Amino acid sequence: SLKMASDSPESLMALCTDYCLRNLEGTLCYLLDNETLRLHPDIFLPSEICDKLVNEYVELVKTDSIFEPHESFFTLFSDPRSTRLARIHLREHIVQDQDLEAIRKQDLIELYLTNCEKLTAKSLQTLVSFSHTLISLSLFGCSNIFYEEENPGGCEDDCLVNPTRQVLVKDFTFEGFSRLRILNLGRLIEGVNVETLLRPLASLAALDLSGIQLNDVGFLTQWKDSLVSLVLYNMDLSEEHIQVIAQLRKLRHLDISRDHLSSYYKFKLTRRVLNLFVENLVNLTSLDISGHTMLENCTIPSMEEKMGQTSIEPAKSSIAPFRGLKRPLQFLGLFETSLCRLTHIPAYKVSGDKNEEQVLNAIEAYTEHRPEITSRAINLLFDIARIERCSQLLRALQLVITALKCHKDDKNIQVTGSAALFYLTNSEYRMEQSVKLRRQVIQVVLNGMESYQEVTVQRNCCLTLCNFSIPEELEFQYRRVNELLLNILNQSRQDESIQRIAVHLCNALVCQVDNDHKEAVGKMGFVMTMLKLIQKKLADKTCDQVMEFSWSALWNITDETPDNCEMFLNYSGMKLFLECLKEFPEKQELHRNMLGLLGNVAEVKELRPQLMTSQFISVFSNLLESKADGIEVSYNACGVLSHIMFDGPEAWGICEPHREEVVKRMWAAIQSWDINSRRNINYRSFEPILRLLPQGISPVSQHWATWALYNLVSVYPDKYCPLLIKEGGIPLLKDMIKMASARQETKEMARKVIEHCSNFKEENMDTSR
Repeated sequence: SLKMASDSPESLMALCTDYCLRNLEGTLCYLLDNETLRLHPDIFLPSEICDKLVNEYVELVKTDSIFEPHESFFTLFSDPRSTRLARIHLREHIVQDQDLEAIRKQDLIELYLTNCEKLTAKSLQTLVSFSHTLISLSLFGCSNIFYEEENPGGCEDDCLVNPTRQVLVKDFTFEGFSRLRILNLGRLIEGVNVETLLRPLASLAALDLSGIQLNDVGFLTQWKDSLVSLVLYNMDLSEEHIQVIAQLRKLRHLDISRDHLSSYYKFKLTRRVLNLFVENLVNLTSLDISGHTMLENCTIPSMEEKMGQTSIEPAKSSIAPFRGLKRPLQFLGLFETSLCRLTHIPAYKVSGDKNEEQVLNAIEAYTEHRPEITSRAINLLFDIARIERCSQLLRALQLVITALKCHKDDKNIQVTGSAALFYLTNSEYRMEQSVKLRRQVIQVVLNGMESYQEVTVQRNCCLTLCNFSIPEELEFQYRRVNELLLNILNQSRQDESIQRIAVHLCNALVCQVDNDHKEAVGKMGFVMTMLKLIQKKLADKTCDQVMEFSWSALWNITDETPDNCEMFLNYSGMKLFLECLKEFPEKQELHRNMLGLLGNVAEVKELRPQLMTSQFISVFSNLLESKADGIEVSYNACGVLSHIMFDGPEAWGICEPHREEVVKRMWAAIQSWDINSRRNINYRSFEPILRLLPQGISPVSQHWATWALYNLVSVYPDKYCPLLIKEGGIPLLKDMIKMASARQETKEMARKVIEHCSNFKEENMDTSR
């Protein structure tokens, strides 16, 4: 089978980079005056390492909510004698003027600034310090970089009257940027004269003017001998534009695509225009005309369209003008055009909306700079994943993950992306996904839950988490996922469906985990949150899944965790227990969950006195006769009473009911149970049961404990025989058989348990040499 790209382990470089960034103080740096990060004086790092540190830092700040950004991070790279930078990619609010200023002495070759809205004209001046080395520069979406603050009065006191105003810088040009070949000015602010700005550049090879309206692009012809890539996304074109483009004969990549929803375009593509491109731009390998309306029919009549095997041969092209191509294009952008549905398209890669391949190509091509298009493409992928089976699952997952990471604050992408993830991670695709990939999914899902309090995103994210094995697969983000779920459950206005899924997840998360996890989650307010939910449901007189799951979650989180048991009692848990019993006398599942929980409370010696009231003891005694859920409710009620009896007659601080009377009812209950009952219970340890064996103060508790062990080793020997042996149960049972105070029937049962375990051991002994 093909090795998945995502399956290979992280490189040592990636692991070290990540570790150093998360532990700067302990690795590369020390703290000066307890606040400023400084590089250790004996460190020298080449650009291969520094570039990775900076780029990875930006990625971590952007996508990992636990990662703390450092005020002085960029100053670590201020001296080229100890750290070298060459190619860096900075994004969004993470970077400010002073950060670029800090690295101005570096000989940068490549600087990508994407949507860095905090940069102002101060950073234009810093760019000049890189002018002699920069080959590639992107200022995409840096909407304030041509603005400077001007204080009109120029006087300090005047500032209060006349606050600073933003003024457009008009005199900046790329004078002196002699090596600059690749430039992206996408979404440049209106009012900047692009022609004047660019004129000093001698030999541009690639230019991106996305989202800029220019009526006259004649100046582009000055690079007709050097320009190989031109992007004019969302520029409203005219005949003049087309004539200029046709003169740029060296072009290999041309993108005149547009977002057909963004505004009204007068220009319509014609057969003649495409013919003009094919005839003049003979080196073209990539063309994007997505979103365009075709004015006249560019397609070959369907009669002539040779059916059979689809072909990328230009000679067979269903799009007439492309029959003039010398060879198929490497890429052809036809997203949201009618052409993408034709049979023969002369290109190796096509973006469109016809099938999965085209849709994935669209997500891949547009994610970085065109979230508005990407969210529509992901929406199409969502439909494919929901209705058909995805054939390129890993690619699809990785593209969606990348889009969600890249556009953490874009609501449309978060909604469509989180919905697509739900279908892409469901069980039928499970086998194809590596641990690493599934962890990446969990990370972006949690990011989405963190950034968006919006109902659809929250629901999609919770549903996606249900596709994972819980708690195992979420353990590496255990604290965070619990905090996010509790946060959802504590919101005052609640969507019923999200509440149900969140409680289900909370319950699953505290089942089968270590006690320190349970304690930590208890301290986060888990017990209080569940009791509040129960309180609300009681007020509405509703016993639904939320009510049942909440009690089940409390049962799980109090298991062998005394702190959480105490919290349950302190927050009036017993009062809620009695009210629920009274309000819902027929709800068997509910009774089982509540009694399971009280069994955990009763195991804590210090808390038992709080259960010693006439009201509680009467309730537990009456539940001994319950037939709810097989034997479960009766069994758990008997368990609670067994622990209370274990404290002896002097702890029985009530007149009614009498201790002997309760003991009698307990014997009767245990004798009525079927020893072969299948169980709705899961013991991780027998310790609480075993402590009831070596004592003579309460023979009935001893009997309950022995019955419990006998039932479990008989019905589930593979699971419980080894556990009993491991926890030292056999010697305890043997000692108990010798005790005078133990009842004969208890001793008989104990012998059967020992016999069961020794038979099990013999059967499973490894006799092979």
